[in-house]
Amino acid sequence: MEGIGFWALAILASVLVGMGKGGLPVVGMLGVPVLSLAVSPVTAAGLLLPVYVLSDMFGLYAYRHAFDRRVLGILMVGVTIGVALGWATAKITPEWAVTALVGGIGAVFALRLLLRRGAVEPREPRVAPGVFWGAVTGFTSFVSHSGAPPFQVYVLPLGLTKMVFAGTSTILFAYLNGIKLVPYWALGQFSPGNLAVAVALMPAAAIAVFAGVKLVKILPERRFFQIVTWALLLISLKLIWDGLFA
Repeated sequence: MEGIGFWALAILASVLVGMGKGGLPVVGMLGVPVLSLAVSPVTAAGLLLPVYVLSDMFGLYAYRHAFDRRVLGILMVGVTIGVALGWATAKITPEWAVTALVGGIGAVFALRLLLRRGAVEPREPRVAPGVFWGAVTGFTSFVSHSGAPPFQVYVLPLGLTKMVFAGTSTILFAYLNGIKLVPYWALGQFSPGNLAVAVALMPAAAIAVFAGVKLVKILPERRFFQIVTWALLLISLKLIWDGLFA
């Protein structure tokens, strides 16, 4: 974990993480693949986890007034259950199967959105589906860092505005990353070295958070959700590939 090549990729990965925390769809999930060009994917995930957590603080500030309280409350219950299930089954759950399954769910949902004709009436944020998809989000995020597709399956049909959608996502995943800290530490996925790298990368990630917020604000509403939906499809197809073939 040294040399110009490593640090260039690490800074780029932290910028991508920060822009994702700023509410810009898809780019945050590129952080680990980019850093994996310099170190192993497992090491990259461990190094960037503290960057995700620290970036969350800036995302929470940026979106402190833009979120849906009911949706957030429902999903927080679900992701808590999901993380607990992930921790309890960490040693027996095949990561490849979870990754491929999440990709399949996300791909089918995204294709339905892209192929439908005409406007669809927004749904009410019901408790039971929200807790279910929140639990799936928490479980898959804990096991394979792929919580975004299940989250979007529940939230996209609710008809939230782009800022409320981005804020609800940012705050929920900040909470999710926070409650993952203890079990991740217990499973040995944190180290003093990772924390030192995260601190060094934090300025770039922090600046990128607010750059992401700015881009979300200037993107037209329709275009924003088109990007989100296409991003969901592309991410889901990648997850299917990673789960079955990588």
